[in-house]
Amino acid sequence: MKGCTGDTAAVRGASPERQKMRVQVLASVMNENPGELARRMRLESEAVVINQCDRLGYEELTYGGYRLRFYSFPERGVGRSRNEAIMRADGDICLFSDGDIVYEPGYAEAIAAEFERRQDADMILFNVTVEERRRTYHITGRKKVHWYNCGRYGAVSFAVRRESLLSSGVTFSLLFGGGARYSAGEDSLFLKEFMDKGYSVYTAPVTIAREEAGESTWFQGYNEKFFRDRGVLYRYLYGKLAGIMALRFLLAHRGTLCSGVTFRQAYRWMKEGE
Repeated sequence: MKGCTGDTAAVRGASPERQKMRVQVLASVMNENPGELARRMRLESEAVVINQCDRLGYEELTYGGYRLRFYSFPERGVGRSRNEAIMRADGDICLFSDGDIVYEPGYAEAIAAEFERRQDADMILFNVTVEERRRTYHITGRKKVHWYNCGRYGAVSFAVRRESLLSSGVTFSLLFGGGARYSAGEDSLFLKEFMDKGYSVYTAPVTIAREEAGESTWFQGYNEKFFRDRGVLYRYLYGKLAGIMALRFLLAHRGTLCSGVTFRQAYRWMKEGE
């Protein structure tokens, strides 16, 4: 058996106190069937799913003994759909997700255990395995997250206490992310605003899921739009320090980001995006 402090989330024999903490997946998906989605994601907790499609609708089912609420909306945008899910959440811990996420056995118990371990945490970030070219982080310890390193984490790594989330008033930007004007960054903005309001965010070296490889709805390579959009994001995130943080970002990932364009050109696009 693998423990919750290792590379996977498998946990058995959870304490009664741990079981009382309800982890609830909040998923943003497109054109999905609720039963098929639940099986593919290997859900072991309650879930609120916002399905972006061509109709309005609501379905409810039980999967593995857990309640799945499935809302269909014609509106597009990952930020909009995540906000819709937040408004309908009623669990103790909200875990953001997408349709290409497959959860590890015991993920809910592992997440609850980390919040019990860190009573002062309003949000905890977990490992989600992705293909190497898209990996931006790998958590190896339990540490506090700060403004200068919050830009590397995706929303599918976020688990947040619902009470803290609602009291913060923080929502996802409608300008950034899939289906929005700027291709990505809604997760970084969400995380920074949450911390700016005084809420505590920590990391946990626990892998709770993996991302299935597939075509991205927004990532089309490290091209001009990618760097310009990143520049806009950094202006929102870091203000006057955007230029310095852009250099830091490019230097840290130079081998991957600048394989098709020069370092100088990538930096120029990011500066123009500011």
